[in-house]
Amino acid sequence: MTLVTTDSGELRRPLTVVPPGERGATRIADRVVAKIASRAAGEAIGGLPEGAARPHATVVVHHETARVRVHLELGYPADIGARCARVRRHVGERVVALVGMEVSEVVVQVERLHLTPAHGPAQGRTR
Repeated sequence: MTLVTTDSGELRRPLTVVPPGERGATRIADRVVAKIASRAAGEAIGGLPEGAARPHATVVVHHETARVRVHLELGYPADIGARCARVRRHVGERVVALVGMEVSEVVVQVERLHLTPAHGPAQGRTR
């Protein structure tokens, strides 16, 4: 083995270049991708209604492609379709940006709707 002397007089092995095909690979656990998806879903819906649980995600990764299922609770009344579309888009973008995986699908499952109090005069039935 050949040693190289540095400017400070230390002896070190020379750096070797490993071809890309022989280098290791980084594997990101499904649960890490699920945490990122959960956090992204929370960012997309904004504030949670009172008593609502934080979004929860499950992920299946196969060959660097992620399939995401997000479970969340939303305030009502609201445009549920638009909010789910925003969650799908934001979760997909964040997973791609932070993990570098392709996202083949994001399924949003609304587990519960929370009635949000109306502002202004009381609404409801009167007798």
